[in-house]
Amino acid sequence: MSLRRVPLCLLLFLLLSPHSATGASAFRRRKHKISGPIKTVVVIVMENRSFDHVLGWLKSTRPDIDGLTGSESNRIFASDPSSPEIPVTDDALFIDSDPGHSFQAIREQIFGSNDTANPPLMNGFAQQAESMVNGMAKTVMSGFKPEILPVYTQLANHYGLFDKWFASVPASTQPNRFYVHSATSHGAMSNVRKDLIHGFPQKTIFDSLDENGLTFGIYYQNIPATLFFKSLRKLKNAVKFHNYGLKFKKHAEKGKLPNYVVVEQRYFDVELLPANDDHPSHDVAVGQMFVKEVYEVLRKSPQWNEMAVLITYDEHGGFYDHVPTPVKGVPNPDGIIGPDPYYFRFDRLGVRVPTFLISPWIDKGTVIHEADGPTPYSQYEHSSIPATVKKLFNLKSNFLTKRDAWAGTFEKYFYMRDTPRDDCPETLPEIKTLRQSGPREDSSLSEFQVELIQLASQLNGDYVLNSYPNIGKSMTVKEANKYAEDAVKRFLEAGRAALKAGANDSAIVTMRPSLTSRVAVGDNPKLVESY
Repeated sequence: MSLRRVPLCLLLFLLLSPHSATGASAFRRRKHKISGPIKTVVVIVMENRSFDHVLGWLKSTRPDIDGLTGSESNRIFASDPSSPEIPVTDDALFIDSDPGHSFQAIREQIFGSNDTANPPLMNGFAQQAESMVNGMAKTVMSGFKPEILPVYTQLANHYGLFDKWFASVPASTQPNRFYVHSATSHGAMSNVRKDLIHGFPQKTIFDSLDENGLTFGIYYQNIPATLFFKSLRKLKNAVKFHNYGLKFKKHAEKGKLPNYVVVEQRYFDVELLPANDDHPSHDVAVGQMFVKEVYEVLRKSPQWNEMAVLITYDEHGGFYDHVPTPVKGVPNPDGIIGPDPYYFRFDRLGVRVPTFLISPWIDKGTVIHEADGPTPYSQYEHSSIPATVKKLFNLKSNFLTKRDAWAGTFEKYFYMRDTPRDDCPETLPEIKTLRQSGPREDSSLSEFQVELIQLASQLNGDYVLNSYPNIGKSMTVKEANKYAEDAVKRFLEAGRAALKAGANDSAIVTMRPSLTSRVAVGDNPKLVESY
């Protein structure tokens, strides 16, 4: 793509930060030396499932895991001991409903009411679910038999499993995903329009790696949610985004994966390529196939013996978990208070989520319980990822926030062996789909999917239109998938073209569409493409 062609597609504005460097080409960084056994960390963040829902029943064969005994239950009315009791069950299969996971829904699930002065008895899941839809209480109290999720069962038996890893914030998807890479949501509890447009401004682990001369890469499938971070919209980072289908296996086979790898899922459920992120109502069997594929690619890589893979879930998605959420000693990461009406202080964690630690340096069947510091109240949560990367890679940069400075780290588990294992499975079990029918492409979008479309509208410039921030709310899943893919393609193509033309690689890229040449997408006049 020549620079001359760029304006025909999109008008590219390069906004120069007053603190920007003059470009990486202006100087050479000395290669940062990593002294420990792990040279590459791979992070996968799945969607909206609790630990007990996914792995609780594994306790039947693994008593060392803090899972379900079968005696756990919630009442339909948490404060009424005479109300119907809903027990946990092991009959989860394909789940078509999407339980509540807003801040207020999670508060009720944890405390049984809106009063956070109560102890976190985890007794409000059935009550909150039943208030949404009759019968949903049974859904949120259900879990999977280990044989239904054979990929996870084998990973848990062959590697490490955290049974005290919590979501970073008792809120929905996006705030928790921010903590994975930046140890804060910058005050966000849900969608924040100005930050979606301009990008969230906090420092990230990607910035720390870059400061230390280390590499990172994001392998995306339809749209990379990591582009919500402002710093990743710099020109120099356009080359850090790779199409998963085209590049991931190739880079792994050649031993060219970067130091920090993020593998993103397909977030839109379409017929040709169904969603594999596990968000209800997506089929968890397809998510299992995705994890199996990634694992087997990495297992064959020449980098395997210097690699660690962490698989976690952004938040619990409204599904039951019996382990009380930590509510004491949790530091606000950056002093920012959440917006009205809750004014949340970010001083308690979310619900426990499934988290795996996979590496030839991890002994078979390792179960990692509570964190052992750095403070008496420290916990494993999403901020543990940047905190551990800092230690594993001996980064000279400061901690990102007070939260990752506080979070438990797990680097010690890579030092319990003198040599990597040679008995790691090369393949994982095959999986059959649980859903009886195919994706419903004409469905409306979830809150997270709407946010992704709003991100896409920033990438292609449609955010300047009057339809923003309602863009996406009238789209079907099929329309949204195409819109997102096109926006990402154009954004990255334009950025790479500008780099080749010699533009300042620390410039922030902002697109604006040509408003004089807009056409309808398909038969929907509310949707437009820019040329």
